[in-house]
Amino acid sequence: MNQGQVTGLTGPLTNVDLAPVRERHWAWKDFLFLWMSNVHSVAGYMTLGSFFMMGLPVGAVLAGLLIAILCVHLLCNLVAVPSLKAGVPFPVVIRGAFGVYGAIIPALVRGVIAVGWYGIQTWLASNAIVLFILHLDPAIMDYADLHRHGALGLSMLGWGAFLFVWALQMVVFWRGMEAIRHFIDWAGPAIYGVILLLDGALLIKTQGQVHLSVLPRAAFSWRETLAGLLAVASLTLAYFSPIILNFGDFARYGLSLADVKRGNLWGLPVNFMAFVVLVLTTLVLTQPALGRLILDPAETIIRFDNQTIMLVGTITLVAATIGINISANFVSAAFDFSNIAPSAISWRQGGVIASFGAVLLTPWNLYAHPELIHLTLDILGLFIAPVTGILLVDYYGVQKQTLDLPSLYNPRADGRYWYRSGVNPRAVLALALAVALGLLVVFLPALHGVQNFSWVIGFVTGGVFHALLSALRPAAEKAA
Repeated sequence: MNQGQVTGLTGPLTNVDLAPVRERHWAWKDFLFLWMSNVHSVAGYMTLGSFFMMGLPVGAVLAGLLIAILCVHLLCNLVAVPSLKAGVPFPVVIRGAFGVYGAIIPALVRGVIAVGWYGIQTWLASNAIVLFILHLDPAIMDYADLHRHGALGLSMLGWGAFLFVWALQMVVFWRGMEAIRHFIDWAGPAIYGVILLLDGALLIKTQGQVHLSVLPRAAFSWRETLAGLLAVASLTLAYFSPIILNFGDFARYGLSLADVKRGNLWGLPVNFMAFVVLVLTTLVLTQPALGRLILDPAETIIRFDNQTIMLVGTITLVAATIGINISANFVSAAFDFSNIAPSAISWRQGGVIASFGAVLLTPWNLYAHPELIHLTLDILGLFIAPVTGILLVDYYGVQKQTLDLPSLYNPRADGRYWYRSGVNPRAVLALALAVALGLLVVFLPALHGVQNFSWVIGFVTGGVFHALLSALRPAAEKAA
């Protein structure tokens, strides 16, 4: 059924933001810039850099990253199809699998995780501002001391910078999706110029010498190297898992599926691997040029003691991080929270809920060290991955690539997605089983060896459980 047939939708399950989109403006280049904003951030830089600090051969890390980004590319193309065809965001598409009211569960899970990522990205961007301010005026160092002037794990200066970036994002978000599109169209590409400028300055300091030998290197057997390669791939998938799941929130605005696929091709495999090379180059240059390996790009910029590099670099890092935060986290959380009570919570109100939740979460306690980065990715991935698996299995396997659009908004028992009281117990059970298995993988010492594969395990088990349970549904329901 086409979008024009359902423009008059009303009722408790819809509002102007969750209804099928009326206008589509996103061309392939907008999806390219979307991915640039998602990749070119402080969190993206630090996550990639942390992989090269694991002691694995550089070739193994690069291979793992390439495998992962090809998987991300494929999954995003698959997730895009139902939202693009129907013109609806993720929380509405997932009603086909979980039921019109049961969909609140996965949407709420995605929303809470988006809040976590939103806070982490905001904090990482604010760190660049803190370092810049301290370099300009070391006399206020006391206010950056948590023990002298701080609360809840963050210094007074840190709180000021965090709330400043927090407010900037709110301003951009409040202006709507078109303003967001225009913002990420320049914020994503800008970081390339800054890192190239930074690498040029580092190369001058090292007289053009680049040595990969400065990276940590451990003695791994070929089996351990292979396991490390796969762990890098799985962790990278976990890093991208939030935007994979809610990619439909953006695909719905695409001019065509060809535009979406073309933008994804240039934005994911091509752009991502180019950024990986830049991160690796910058990381290895910090050792000879600045005295040690520096994982944080903001610290690398500040250590230069060059006012132009510091000012331009800090502004660009903050802008790029705001780009990923708004696109990957703010937008999705707004849709997800609006879906809880569409008639009472608008998209903008959902964004306000997400923004205040990000402050209450104190995200600086989740992403401060490399080991915490990987643990955070594992935990976030084990909740999102099963929902992604269920969504794809349901749309392509159970629903056979069809969605009854009016039924996605129908709160009555005669709707196709009513199931039992608006909830599909099979999808809920599949999600619960996959998450329980993921929690065992992450926290059970006996399964420590496969902890880094929690995303893959959750994705596969979520999809398999849903397929098996759906096959057991009553014959009458199958016929209907």
